[in-house]
Amino acid sequence: MRLVNAEFRKLLTTNTWWLFALGALLCWAATFALNATFAHFTLTQAPPTDVSPEDAAQIAAVSDQIYQAANLYTSGQFTGLLFVVLLGILMVTNEFHHQTATSTFLTTPHRTSVISAKLGVAAFIGVLFWVVTTALNIPATMIFLRSEDLPTLLGDSSVQRAILLNGVAYLLWGILGVGIGVLMRSQIAATVTAVLAYVLGTAVVGFLFTLLSQALDQDWIEDIQYALPSIASGLMVAGRDLPGQPEYWVGAVILVAWAVVTGTIGTLITRTRDIS
Repeated sequence: MRLVNAEFRKLLTTNTWWLFALGALLCWAATFALNATFAHFTLTQAPPTDVSPEDAAQIAAVSDQIYQAANLYTSGQFTGLLFVVLLGILMVTNEFHHQTATSTFLTTPHRTSVISAKLGVAAFIGVLFWVVTTALNIPATMIFLRSEDLPTLLGDSSVQRAILLNGVAYLLWGILGVGIGVLMRSQIAATVTAVLAYVLGTAVVGFLFTLLSQALDQDWIEDIQYALPSIASGLMVAGRDLPGQPEYWVGAVILVAWAVVTGTIGTLITRTRDIS
């Protein structure tokens, strides 16, 4: 617990946490506004008739009230997870950037305990981000749905599942951030790589696998993109399984695997790597 308290003190005595929290709140507001606008037009407009059966099934699934409600109740996940993973990265790379890692490991020679404390604090911070965004999402979504003369659907099991799994995603991305920070000790390299891989990689990889799947007429190729943590996170909070996509629990399994692998490898590397 002393190590955990020390990690909290390291985090809370700098400006990083509240700057990231402010950025996450601003991005949440923008995301919720976009999701609400999309939901308004999706739920009120009649679906097009001159489309293929596959596209019609996709449009019908997206237009489902449960799907839109789950999307609204988990608004801000994409940008929120980015801030959480960056905080996890900085919890490790700050030690090397400011050259405090040596004193940290001299004070506590048990490196596994130090990394475990960082993993625990990062997971807690991730859950805290989820609590705040969910506390904002629930009343905002209820007000929006009421304004559209729709039920809040908060009592629906699929919506509740999406909200809870969203919390699991935040927790796991905190752990993932620490794992990335241990693997790449350079603060600039780790943060830049994480941002580019998260933002650009999500869009580019999904587009490329879709094109490759259509070119080779192999549907299983398109499913490979769900191995990416960012895409898996979105999959696990979907209120409805969309046609052609894996079920929500697949995304949860993939994200857990990423967190376990990066956390374990990072801990093992730290135990044997020279610090100075």
